[in-house]
Amino acid sequence: MLNEDDLRYPIGKFHYSNETSWDELKKAIKDIAVLPSWLTETAEDIQEDQLSNTYRDESWNIRQIIHHIADSHTNAYIRFKLALTEDRPTIKPYNENLWSALHDAKHLEIQPSLYIIEGIHDRWVSIMENLEPEDFKREYYHPELYRLISLSECVMLYSWHGRHHLRHIQMALEVNV
Repeated sequence: MLNEDDLRYPIGKFHYSNETSWDELKKAIKDIAVLPSWLTETAEDIQEDQLSNTYRDESWNIRQIIHHIADSHTNAYIRFKLALTEDRPTIKPYNENLWSALHDAKHLEIQPSLYIIEGIHDRWVSIMENLEPEDFKREYYHPELYRLISLSECVMLYSWHGRHHLRHIQMALEVNV
């Protein structure tokens, strides 16, 4: 039987090391590049009634998770671009739980968010693949965390984030069979 942490963090909690290698960073960029196809492949077989499946009690359902990924990765992409074009900009946080409670996240079909994820990731990967290692040291300030986040950490976080929520979707499909 899985415990609460195993359900919440099925691939483990995110950990970042300032010693992230260039090879680790390139692998994380590849994860970000392929996430849209992983999500699309997973979503192909999801029936409309399965979109309300959850992976644990009181969690988001599959529909909300997919819309959350679109919201979250759009914000990450914008934060990334701000850090590339401004000197340590302060980003705007958002309340992901409130966003996931809005009508679109709870009722809209998932295809628009899958398109958003595909488009954002195409553009984001295009930028990342054309940066120098030094560029990933650029930072933005996160006012809720009270600290600077490097673009390297951002890449590693969103590589993890996509795989984390993909596993949640897979778990929701397995639990509610």
